[in-house]
Amino acid sequence: MARLISDRFRQWENECEERFNRLKAAEEEINRYFIGQYGLGDELDPYVADKDITIRKADVQREIRSLISYAVGCIFGRYSLDCDGLCYAGGEWEPQKYTTIIPVSDNVVPIGRQLFGCDLTSLIVDFVEKVYGTETLSENLRFIADALGGEGSPEEVIEKYLMNGFFHDHCRVYHKRPIYWMFDSGRKCHLRALVYMHRFTPRDLEILRDRWLKIYTDSLDSEAEELREMVMSVPSADRPRIKRRLKRIAEQLGELREFGEKLSVHALESGIDTDDGVKLNFGKYSDVLEKIKP
Repeated sequence: MARLISDRFRQWENECEERFNRLKAAEEEINRYFIGQYGLGDELDPYVADKDITIRKADVQREIRSLISYAVGCIFGRYSLDCDGLCYAGGEWEPQKYTTIIPVSDNVVPIGRQLFGCDLTSLIVDFVEKVYGTETLSENLRFIADALGGEGSPEEVIEKYLMNGFFHDHCRVYHKRPIYWMFDSGRKCHLRALVYMHRFTPRDLEILRDRWLKIYTDSLDSEAEELREMVMSVPSADRPRIKRRLKRIAEQLGELREFGEKLSVHALESGIDTDDGVKLNFGKYSDVLEKIKP
């Protein structure tokens, strides 16, 4: 059955508002009681400011970012739409828990629809379609994009958030102990991919290097070859632009080569021990991971 995320949000917003108002009214009633008991009517006011209420109201941007985080959890198998609570955080993998959304078989998901095709953005779109229906997909994606903010198509807005905002939001929610790690080649290319810590093995690094890094490198090599063939046949006024792009590609290829070498070194290591905690394990791969903001 087709469903609208906007309708679900309004329902949640109303529930939050009702709970907020009930708690506020109860706290003010308690204040009135004690003010009356102790004769403090001339000194105290029973009114409670909204900011002092201990439960919060719904916020569309926060809720949509939480929805995306939950979708990422389902994509990696941490959560499942077919059972309650936490489904996988280490231990024995139970495939029977996953029917509606089948987690990715490889624990490496790149970001970048134009280059990689089956990337995290595409999987988020697939999640929204399966959960809320095909008929409302366009409207739901538009609602998500409007909540996130930014220009472009809904898919472009979602991709920009996944590329530049998701990991830092995740670190804040998890108090700088992320369980989804973002591998990042560097500032020239920003080849980025997520992995789920509780499924992590050195093989993930081999997949990132041999599949996704190769796709990116091959794409740049092909572009450079086309530009080198083109440079002598275009008007002289256009040649400096082409040469600048060739220089940029050379820098990007150098960054990717260095990134691949680092991945190769880490792929030979023993991996992680989840008993060591997130901070220690994350630090082992800090030279190939997106940094946690202070």
